Formats: sequence, structure tokens, C-alpha cells
Amino acid sequence: MRLQIVLLFGGLLLCAFVPLLYAIATYTQVALRQVRVEHARQLGRAIAGHVLEARQRRTPAELESLLNAEFETGGVEAIGVYDRERRLIAAAGARTLVEQVRSKLRPDQEALVELDAPRGTALAVVVPGPSGAVAAVLRADDHSARAAPLLRLVGLYAGVVGLATLLLAYFALTRLIVQPLDALTRAARRVAEGGRAWAVPTSGASELVELGESLETMTERLLSEEQALRRKIEEVEQATEQLKAAQATLVRSERLASVGRLAAGLAHEVGNPLAALIGLEDLLLEGGLTPSEQRDFLGRMRKETERIHRIVRDLLQFARPSGSEPPDEKEPGDVELAVHETVTLLKPQKSFSDVSLELVLPDALPRVPLNTHEIVQLVLNLLLNAADACGAGGRIVLTASVMGRWLTLAVEDNGPGVPEQIRGQLFEPFVTTKEVGKGTGLGLAVCRGLVESVGGTIELDEAFSGGARFVVELPVVR
Repeated sequence: MRLQIVLLFGGLLLCAFVPLLYAIATYTQVALRQVRVEHARQLGRAIAGHVLEARQRRTPAELESLLNAEFETGGVEAIGVYDRERRLIAAAGARTLVEQVRSKLRPDQEALVELDAPRGTALAVVVPGPSGAVAAVLRADDHSARAAPLLRLVGLYAGVVGLATLLLAYFALTRLIVQPLDALTRAARRVAEGGRAWAVPTSGASELVELGESLETMTERLLSEEQALRRKIEEVEQATEQLKAAQATLVRSERLASVGRLAAGLAHEVGNPLAALIGLEDLLLEGGLTPSEQRDFLGRMRKETERIHRIVRDLLQFARPSGSEPPDEKEPGDVELAVHETVTLLKPQKSFSDVSLELVLPDALPRVPLNTHEIVQLVLNLLLNAADACGAGGRIVLTASVMGRWLTLAVEDNGPGVPEQIRGQLFEPFVTTKEVGKGTGLGLAVCRGLVESVGGTIELDEAFSGGARFVVELPVVR
């Protein structure tokens, strides 16, 4: 910064001194020229007056000798005497200069004429007299050469003054600005590296001292806020640990509650057919039954056994919704084919004999990560639930659409809808709105497992009115 300021200051000095030196040189040359012209005028007048006075008393030969004597005077290049018709009467010195004067002569008018002499410019002073005119040609010295010493002196003075000013500015900047700024920089670096003290510079410009005091105040405040922030962070960390512990406790409690609900639902669903089986077995063991009664009891026992088997099978499907096939080895499923296969399976069902089913499927639906069998299982559960909800005379609409990289399946019915009190637990196992013996409550749980196993979602559209609407979103296989 010092170097930049000094260079800038030096540039300002150059901008100030160079025009000044140029002005001094110009003024000096003009002044010296004026002095030289005035000196030549006075000298020429003196010589011309002397010659004019001698002309009246001397012959032309004597006048020639006088001109030669005057010619020997320092600075005189030539002298010419002319009559009123501008004829040269007598001359001394360079004849060419005398002839140049005669061409420009005005015998009755004093004049100062510049001439081109062999050694530079010459000045001719013409002084008129009663019988003619006298011209004295004088050398004009080089004004720039005479002004050079003065200009060198002025330039030397300006250089010395400028250099002294720059040195003074350099040391002043170092003392008043740079050193205090260096001290502030070192103090800031110490604080940035973890220091807890701010050394305020006491020397330098008053503004920098005030800046240091302001920075000290700011540093103290920041350090105080840092300490407060550290305490807050420690409190937050402690609270986070407590929340993690509470979360772990809640997770354990939720797991136990889920296991309890699963066990209770399983005991309820399996307990009824088991009780029926035990009762029928007791009747068979007591004997005394006719063959037809025995056959009827055995048929009932077969139905209850199949019911238990169906419950266990659904429970296994819920536990392993994606099957045993690895996801990356699954063959993507055809949604349109799966929907039509599901409809073919449901048409003979008694529950669908009086239900209107409408399909809205666009052409060329993309494939999804679930295989066709799993899509059939998903659509089958949703359609069976819709048919059970709307009953005879009901209406079911299945629609499919594609937006971006997602395929959406929606199944809606005009039944009574899902009670609000069980909407939050609708996809949990053994949660059902059906009567006892008509459903296990595992269908929607299995559907959720299938959908979420491939990164999709399934949810109840709570904004839908006039029945129930389930929306499934599955990623598209490109």
C-alpha cells in the first residue's frame, strides 16, 4: 500500500512540476527574447546615431573607415548607410545582410527586421535620418542556450523537492498508517487463529486508533457471543442425546406395541377357527353321529383349516411382500396385462356380479419394477376391498396415468368411505372395516409392502368424497 500511495503521489508531483517547468521555459525564452530585442534596439540606435552624425562631416571614404571601426564592436554583423532612394552609400561587414536590409528598408521609418544570417538569426535596427537611413545588423544569441542553465536549476530544485516530498510521504505513511494497519492485521490474525485478546495500537492516525478500539469492542462481543453459542450447542447436544434416548425408547415401545397388535390380531383371527375345530373334533370323538353328520363336520373342519391356512399365508406374504426374487433380477411387469388378468379372475366372483367396473387405461403403459404376478396381487386386493365396500349396485373406477418417471394407479368406489378414526392405521396389519370372518386386515398391509419395496407409495386420498379412493405411484422402468 505504501508503494502504491507513493507512486500515486509521485505521479501527482509529475503532473504538477512538468507543466510548471514547461511554463518557466517558455516564459524565460520570451523574456530573454524581449531583453535581446531591446538590447539590440538600443545598440543599433547608438551605432546609427553615431554614424548619422558622422555622415554630415565626413566623406564616403572616411565614413567607410568609421563603419569598419563600428563593425568591430562585439555583436555587430554588418552596417549599411543608405540615401533616401535606398541606394547603399557605405557598408561594412556581410554584404548579403546589407542587401537584405535594403529590400525591406523604409528610409523615413524606424524598424526592427529579422534576417537570416550565416550563423543564425540576425536583427537589423533601421534608424532614419535627414538624408537617408542607417541599418545596424546585430547577432541574435540562442535564447534556449541562454535559458538552459536556469531551466536545469529549476529542474534540479523541482526534483530535489519532489524526492524529499516522496521520502517524507513514505516515512509518514509508514509511521501513521502502515505500521498501525500491520498491527491491526496481526491482531486480527491472532484472533482468527484462536487468540482471546486484542492488542490495540496506540500510535498512528487517530482514525486508526479509533478503528482499533472499535475492533477490540467487536472482538470482545464476538467472543462473548461465541461462548454463549458454545453453551447453547452443548445444551442442544444434551437435548439431542436425550431425544435420541427417548426415540429409542419410543421405537422399542412401538415395536412391542406392533408385536402386541400383531399377536392380538393373529390370536383373534386364528382363535375363532381353532375354537370351531376343537368343538367339532369333540363332537366327532363323542361318536353317535350318522355318516352324513360326520361328513358335514369334516367339511366344516376343512373350511376352518383353510381359513387358518389363508391367514398364515397372508401373514407370510406381509412379512415378505417382494418375494424371494432379488429386485435387480425381477422382470418388469406389464400393468395393462396385469389389470386385464385381474379383471378376468374377478368376473366369476359373486361379489362382482352386481358391481360396475370401469377401466381407464391409456395405450402403451410403461413397465414398472413389480412383476406381473405382484401387480395382479396389488390390483386384486384393491378391487376386492372396493367391491366389499360398495356392495351390490356399486361402481368402481380404475384409472392409470403416466407423468414423468411415475405411473399412477387409482382405484375409487362409491361406497361409504373409510371411517376417519382408522385412517391413520389403515395400512397396518389386522386393521379392517370388514366383519369378523370376512377379512384378515392384511390386504392393504401387503399392498403397501409390495409398493414400498420398489420405491413407490400408496395412500388414501382423503380429499376424495363420495366413497374411497386409493392412489398408487410406481416408478417407471426405462
